[in-house]
Amino acid sequence: MEFDKFCKLISKIENIPLPAEPSQLKMSPPFREALQEKQKHLIKDAKKAGVMALFYPDTIKQTSLVLILRKTYKGVHSAQVGFPGGKLEITDASIQEAAVRETFEEIGVPHNCIEVLRQLTQVYIPPSNFYVQPFIGISRITPIFIKQDEEVEDIIEISLTDFINDDNVVAKTVSTSYNVDVVVPAFNLNGHVVWGATAMMLSEIKDLLKQVM
Repeated sequence: MEFDKFCKLISKIENIPLPAEPSQLKMSPPFREALQEKQKHLIKDAKKAGVMALFYPDTIKQTSLVLILRKTYKGVHSAQVGFPGGKLEITDASIQEAAVRETFEEIGVPHNCIEVLRQLTQVYIPPSNFYVQPFIGISRITPIFIKQDEEVEDIIEISLTDFINDDNVVAKTVSTSYNVDVVVPAFNLNGHVVWGATAMMLSEIKDLLKQVM
């Protein structure tokens, strides 16, 4: 879809009720509900983070969404696909500011190029005890991405067409942070398996967009 057309359509999401948790749960791993129930006492003190679902025009003015592949490291989100973003720092005035700042730090999109359109439904991540606030935003110019080599292995540019294509929702066997292999719902995007909290957030974004497209 041409980005100018996308911008006109996405402007309508401001007053639409969020699909919220029912949408997220469609892409939830099977063990998540039990795990969250077990750790619900931790949620009130969970670390806070903000992430950005950033749409933008590619070089031929078609709409794309950017994701990142994280570096391999000793941690629960090693080598996973996610949104640019990160934890709230004491210097951040808000979670939104943290998401914008981290987007700049991780993929090089300047603060003044990011228009935040709306916050989405928060997602609790039991393995890392983070409560993540996603935002949906746009850049009206084609970004020149600069990845943060310390944390980002690759920048993944997903076409809107591929993102909303239901054929790209699959079931995959993955290794979890608990050393157990399970079959989970996932997005197959550019050859990457996107599952867990990121897939749950993507599900809400997809359902929201489908209401205006």
